Amino acid sequence: MKNVDIKVEGTIMTIKVDLSKEFGPSASGKTIIIASTEGNVTVPDRDEKIGLNVYRKKP
Repeated sequence: MKNVDIKVEGTIMTIKVDLSKEFGPSASGKTIIIASTEGNVTVPDRDEKIGLNVYRKKP
């Protein structure tokens, strides 16, 4: 995972992403990647899965 922190307390999942970070352009080159789980991943200590991508348009 890139720039993604997942925490589960009881039945509440909290996702933390630092929006000031960048990991370069996407494969298409149209956006800048800020955070990604890099596909679907299992939520820690749970059966659920999550897939997350955070990005912004290139200027």
